[in-house]
Amino acid sequence: MYQPNQADVRRFFCSVYAKWRDAQPMDALETLASQWVAEHPEYHADFADLEAALDRVYDVENGKINPFLHLAMHLSVSEQCSIDQPHGIRQAVELLAMRRDSLHQAHHDTMEALGRMIWESQRSGRPPDGHAYIDAVQRMATRD
Repeated sequence: MYQPNQADVRRFFCSVYAKWRDAQPMDALETLASQWVAEHPEYHADFADLEAALDRVYDVENGKINPFLHLAMHLSVSEQCSIDQPHGIRQAVELLAMRRDSLHQAHHDTMEALGRMIWESQRSGRPPDGHAYIDAVQRMATRD
């Protein structure tokens, strides 16, 4: 299994941004990533300079969002939905997208639940709880 490091992820998104900006051919994963790049113009400057991207530190405690992590999470949710793993995530995200009238907003809400699941897993030392993750997304999709 391929496990990219931080620099690999940053190189990937900077490359995707350059290809998207210059209308160059892309493979399937790059095309998917470019769709999320297009949805986030506020991050384009971060993707435009590879050397700066490799050196930059995003301090969450000072309210700085890491655009590379953010788009990687979009890709994760997209992949989860495409293969419906954990089982039920596709339907939950589709319902949430209908409720929010926006796939993009549904992804952001789902990413919050995904981040919470990962944090709780790391904190407890237990495997990620896919059922709790699905339940959280379903609750957002169905609550009044």
